[in-house]
Amino acid sequence: MAKVFNIQKNVNPHFKVVWKSKKPYNILKGGRNSFKSSVIALWLVYSMLKHIKRKERVNVAVIRKVGNTIRHSVFLKIQWALNVFGVRKRFDTTVSPFTIKDRKTGSAFYFYGQDDFEKLKGNDINDLIAVWYEEAAEFSSFEEFDQTNATFMRQKHWNVPFVKFFWSYNPPRNPYNWINEWVETVRREPNYLVHESSYLDDRLGFVTEQMLDEINRIKANDYDYYRYLYLGEAVGLGTNVYNMSLFNLIDEVPEDDPIVEIFASADTGHQISATSVGCYGVTRKNNVIRLGGYYYDPQGKVKKKAPSELSQDIHDYLKANDYHISKYTIDSAEGGLRNQYQLDFGIAWHGVAKKTKTVMIDYTHDLLAQGRFFVLNNDENQIFLDQCRKYEWDVDSLKTKNPTVNKTEDHTVDEFQYFVTDNLRRLALKH
Repeated sequence: MAKVFNIQKNVNPHFKVVWKSKKPYNILKGGRNSFKSSVIALWLVYSMLKHIKRKERVNVAVIRKVGNTIRHSVFLKIQWALNVFGVRKRFDTTVSPFTIKDRKTGSAFYFYGQDDFEKLKGNDINDLIAVWYEEAAEFSSFEEFDQTNATFMRQKHWNVPFVKFFWSYNPPRNPYNWINEWVETVRREPNYLVHESSYLDDRLGFVTEQMLDEINRIKANDYDYYRYLYLGEAVGLGTNVYNMSLFNLIDEVPEDDPIVEIFASADTGHQISATSVGCYGVTRKNNVIRLGGYYYDPQGKVKKKAPSELSQDIHDYLKANDYHISKYTIDSAEGGLRNQYQLDFGIAWHGVAKKTKTVMIDYTHDLLAQGRFFVLNNDENQIFLDQCRKYEWDVDSLKTKNPTVNKTEDHTVDEFQYFVTDNLRRLALKH
């Protein structure tokens, strides 16, 4: 049925304890490129194939916090694992709903988003042998697991002692984040395995030279970010959000790395706070250059600009600089200026799917730590540089589960985060 699967050649020795675990609850935490998700996917396929060989129908549930992240993550990961075992062709895949099913026995992998909990709760899969929560740090609290675990436990397959649960995640920077604290509380419980890993545990050569080059570049640029991203350490947040040495100042666009696309991103304020529109060029080498931006601050002005005036100002600014914009990004909560601009110029700004502040900051840290962000040292960018320099965490919130930033003069900072968050795939950033 399947080609011979050599565990020693496909699973690093560091994960032997995970592969042989007899515990119902297994938490795998670690840095990027530690291959923890790959190990879980291989184990799930391996376990399903053992039952299929006995002509038993069994099922596995795979869960992400947000359903629209399934297609390009766990759905592909399970298909990859099936290929490793040489059985991909005997499984059918569907995307509505996301399912990978064995044609002969009906055994299947079912994929769900926790954001559609009622659908998940009401879907009786039955014959379950395992459940996998991928990117578990994206969930809001351990209570979200409790809500679904009880449902899954009742649907256990008759020929397994228990439904086996897996969690995989990269630890957040904040030591006080709920998942960091939760894992510490269960670490000594007899039914839990807490396993830690990083790329340094690779003994089989899965970490390629290209990966190592990227890791070492981040290690040289921002050592704390390297510890967080690749070693999986909760390094803390510090006080200043950004390391300004990673904002590479340049006087002009390099001749050997021309701009191939330009993006606009807006954070609007209208009556009481500033409106900022940043323009970002993406180069042939996939670097990012902040070219400049429009900035209007209504503070101290008796007559404030209306959305119709801001719309015209922004359009005139982009036209004067001959910026041909590939994508317009704006705060998804913004309505007035967004509608006005489409009315005036027939251009729709895309409302960014905002994440929590810490997540959006992590996205920008990823870009910065790779040494790929540059700023033209011109007058237009001085407000941006000044606001990024002053951008700080609220000290009183640092030892809480939900740290906040000081919300003063942060409009250019916000639109920078919106640009990055709305273009993660284009910028080749992990999401």
